[in-house]
Amino acid sequence: MKNTVTLSFVYSQIVFFLFLPVWLEITKYLHTLVIGVIWFCITTFVFFIVCWIKKETVTIPPIVLHIITLLYAFGLFVLLFFRPQNQNYGTINLIPFETIVFYLSGQVDYLIALYNLSANIGLFIPFGLYYGYIKGRSRLKQLLVIAIFSVCLIEILQFLTRRGSLDIDDLILNVLGVLLGYLIYPQFQKVLKTM
Repeated sequence: MKNTVTLSFVYSQIVFFLFLPVWLEITKYLHTLVIGVIWFCITTFVFFIVCWIKKETVTIPPIVLHIITLLYAFGLFVLLFFRPQNQNYGTINLIPFETIVFYLSGQVDYLIALYNLSANIGLFIPFGLYYGYIKGRSRLKQLLVIAIFSVCLIEILQFLTRRGSLDIDDLILNVLGVLLGYLIYPQFQKVLKTM
């Protein structure tokens, strides 16, 4: 296992530092904590891939999973509500797929479009995985209700506090991320076990 940890850490740091100019560019639009969140996501993802390929398992106490998820949620909260002041917030879009199509149309800087689409999905995958670990695979409807309610609350709070826009496409992408995490939970369970 020590070799796996070392190998995955080296690979993840290579990937992280290769794209460091991109991550630094993103800090123009988000809190600088985004660098730490991206580092955590890349390191965790590469660790999972290496363990999955080598068919190795890691067992952690449930409390560690809860703490990691809580810290991740805090980091995401900072990203969502503490943004640079030089941006225009407070718009409303209730037309499904309008923002997604706009980003895919090429009318926006490629980096902004890529970040907005992939981050709105990717940053919510851990919550679907976490739900799988605490509830198992039998409660998809409950997950959907929780995800939709939570993301609606985030969107409304961002709009009311002028820290983001109220956008139905964010809801669609965030809930898609949670569902994706829930769907890939069985693969993660092959690598990460809780005692």
